[in-house]
Amino acid sequence: MSFSPVRLNHAVLFVADLPSSERFYGDVFGMEVIAREPRANAAFLRLPRSGNHHDLGLFGIGSGAGPKRGGIGLYHLAWQVDTIDELAAARDALRAADAYTGESSHGATKSIYGADPDGNEFEIMWMLPRDAWGEYENAAPIDHLDLAGELRRWTGVRTAGVITPDTEAVAS
Repeated sequence: MSFSPVRLNHAVLFVADLPSSERFYGDVFGMEVIAREPRANAAFLRLPRSGNHHDLGLFGIGSGAGPKRGGIGLYHLAWQVDTIDELAAARDALRAADAYTGESSHGATKSIYGADPDGNEFEIMWMLPRDAWGEYENAAPIDHLDLAGELRRWTGVRTAGVITPDTEAVAS
């Protein structure tokens, strides 16, 4: 017997320095702290266009052994953007924050990778329109990402579905 969730609603991370992690996710992802739980040394953050109560929970536990790449446990989280143009902007933001760690094409998805101040890895990804998956319907290669070429081909194409408008669009 199985069940079928709709999507991952939020992620929760243990972090060494809660204020530092709040700043990172605020500055790089544009997340806003929407709640704090001082008894647990926790903060809950929401993405600007999210319909979720919170997208990320951060629990400050102090310094200690950080994640070990290749070790047992979570490898990374993947955050989806709506357009290939937003993926390019994400790469710029990660580079500016000295948090960029790489990029790749997985056929149906195009990805940029980074790490937060505690070394937690994450992926920022854009998905091709479903009718363009073709040979990648049942494949997930790890290939070089030609972001300039993808931008020429897909600029302005939205694929994340219905999202809440960002605050700038609402204000104008």
